[in-house]
Amino acid sequence: MESIPEVFIKRITSRYSTITKDTITYIFCKKPVSIRVNTIKTMVQNVTKQLDDLAIPYEKISWYQDAFLLPTATSKKITETHLYKDGKIYIQSLSSMLPALVLNPQSGERVLDMSAAPGSKTTQMAMMMKNEGEILANDIDSNRIYRLKSVLANQGVTNTITSRFPGQSLWTKYPEYFDKVLLDAPCSMEGKFDATDPKTYSHWSLKKVRNLSKLQRWMLRSAVSATKVGGTIVYSTCTLSPEENEEVIDWILEKEKDNIIFEKIELQNLSLTNGYVLPSSTIEGFFVAKLKKIKSNIV
Repeated sequence: MESIPEVFIKRITSRYSTITKDTITYIFCKKPVSIRVNTIKTMVQNVTKQLDDLAIPYEKISWYQDAFLLPTATSKKITETHLYKDGKIYIQSLSSMLPALVLNPQSGERVLDMSAAPGSKTTQMAMMMKNEGEILANDIDSNRIYRLKSVLANQGVTNTITSRFPGQSLWTKYPEYFDKVLLDAPCSMEGKFDATDPKTYSHWSLKKVRNLSKLQRWMLRSAVSATKVGGTIVYSTCTLSPEENEEVIDWILEKEKDNIIFEKIELQNLSLTNGYVLPSSTIEGFFVAKLKKIKSNIV
């Protein structure tokens, strides 16, 4: 842990009274493998039966019936199964499953995934929508779009089209068009730091945090502008920096004032602390916020 930037350690321990020594340890520990059953292609009971047949242990997730934890040692074995190769399951961190659950897209709705690649949340939302309605999966990176299209095909998703536009200007092409918008924003990825892998944190700096915060603000404002009156916006990051989380939400609430309201998030069997899911032995640190648009902001 000594190799983790000291300024990062000092920041999180000074800013969050709930951050304990154990929590810091959890930030940097490897997590078990987590999978999501793709109900477009199969049913949960079919997956559990095949896991049993393969002698792969699994643990149910109390807050999400379609998700399971597997021992880390099974990570290679699970990727060699037809369950994985045929797109009947998807390997996805537990924290990554939260934004779609909070957004709760339904069949027949128009949904925007503003920063979609590689497709974990897009495919989860398509599954929740029973492959009906309309999803626009957008990403600015052409290589990531290629990966996104591959994942959509593997998972059997047919209600989704892809686009490659800057998120901060996407609203000009779709003003107040979507029922629901997910912005899982580009971030400093502090929740994914791993003390055994310097590549996960070597990119980190306070300058990058501040630059990302500026981008996130304008992407979120675009998300609000692309949402219909009465629609829902979910903003999420896999980082712990206030500049990328609370401060972004405070900024949009001030900018849009009477146009949006902050909504309380309630997920059964899962507690959030001021929008944060704190790191544990099974889940990465994560932030998620929910907004509702109550008035047009398009002039």
